[in-house]
Formats: sequence, structure tokens, C-alpha cells
Amino acid sequence: MAADQGLMAIALADHDTVSGIDECISSGEQHRIEVIPAVELSVEYGGYRDIHLLGYFIDHRDTSFLEKLEQFRVRRMQRGAEIIDRINGKLRQEGKPCISYADVISQSVEALGRPHIARVLVAQGCASSMEDAFDRYLIPCDVPKLYFPLHEAISEIRRIGGLAVLAHPTSITRDRSLLRLLLTAFAGFGLDGLEAYNTLCSADERDFLLGIARHYRLAVTGGSDFHGNEDDDRMGIDGNRGPITYELVQNLKERLNERRADMGT
Repeated sequence: MAADQGLMAIALADHDTVSGIDECISSGEQHRIEVIPAVELSVEYGGYRDIHLLGYFIDHRDTSFLEKLEQFRVRRMQRGAEIIDRINGKLRQEGKPCISYADVISQSVEALGRPHIARVLVAQGCASSMEDAFDRYLIPCDVPKLYFPLHEAISEIRRIGGLAVLAHPTSITRDRSLLRLLLTAFAGFGLDGLEAYNTLCSADERDFLLGIARHYRLAVTGGSDFHGNEDDDRMGIDGNRGPITYELVQNLKERLNERRADMGT
């Protein structure tokens, strides 16, 4: 799909797992697409939960990191089962058929998430759309996630040779004064970049993020946050949110080389 759409590079950044990276790199070689090994971690800071932190150019085979991700994988599966139990309780109250854990698992490979449950709800006719499934079932029946503390996540990404980038920053808050304070703190922890080009912010918000990035000398990245199951099969970003150019990848590589030079590696 990336090759058909004329992309030069993609990053595979699954939530709390790196299990697909080697397969993706191999496929990228066949299709002449550069694949950046990456991950998306669910982190917390203060009272803020489910902040998404990207790690680009990571060593996805690091043993210690894989052990940490395994803890998250186990908890993710447990959480999924608990959410399904709660949803089934709600479905029984509504006189609707329950959904099965097996059906949900068949939708995912290792990284079980709420969208997999939502798809089963839609397929079974319990919800009219993904949004409807979240509004009526996933959100009311949610179970807390296991999170990395933000400063630990940034340190871990940097330890395994990667660059720590904040994904879709405006999903934390659209209060710009508050977001500026948060980004100031994150930069102090060693944050490397901001995802200024993304599908969740407007052109005006993008310009705000670009200004923050310049002020703190943070790298700028972009991502379509493509999951493979959206109605729109466009993998890159264009229009007023982009376009994302390969220059962003080159800038990341330059920053990575600077880091390695500073470390003498």
C-alpha cells in the first residue's frame, strides 16, 4: 500500500509491541520502502493518562525492553478480558447477545486493543459504527491501562538508541497555555520531537506546534496514525495537515547522528 501510494518511508509504531517490525522491514526491502523501527508507548504524567510517546529508530531486539513490553502485553490481554466482561454485562441488561473473547482475539495479533472489541460489536450488530461502539460500550465499560511514567519512557527509548517523540500533542489538551507548560516539562525530560503533522490537529494547531518545536529545538515529525482498518485507506497525510515530506526523516536521522556523536558512539 505504501509503495502504491508513492511513499518513500514508513514507521511501524504499534502500541506497546514491536512484534511486527522484522516482517515489515523484510517487506519494505521487497517494495523499496524504508522502514523505521518504532513503537508507541502509553505513558502518564501527573494527572494525565494515555499520553502517546513514539520511539523512532529503536533497537527493537533489546532484551530488557522486550521484557518490559511483555509485561504490558500480558496486562493488555487481561484488560481486554475485563472490558469484554463488563460489556457483556451491559449487553445482557439490554437483551442483546454477548460477544466472545475468541472473536475479539481473532481480530488482533498480540496487541489487543479496544478497537478490536469495537469491530466485533459492530460486526455483531450491537453498534452501528466504531464511534457508536466506543460511546455506548467501550468508554462506559473501560478498565484502566498500565502506563509508563513519562520520564522513564523517554529514558528507555533513548537507552535503546531511539528518539522520543510526542504523538498528536493536542490529544492531551487543546488549552494552549496548559499544553505549552506540559511541553516545557517534557522537553526538560529529554523529549526529542513533536508530531506537528497529524490527523488530529488543525492547520492552526500545527503552526502552534511548529513554533513550540522551534523554541525548544525539537525535531518535527508527522504521521497518519494509520491502523489498517479505517474507511480511508490513505496512509500518508496531505491537505492542510501536510504534506509530510522525506525531509522530516532526514532531520530525524541528523538528530540521531548528533546524539551518537555526543555519546561518542
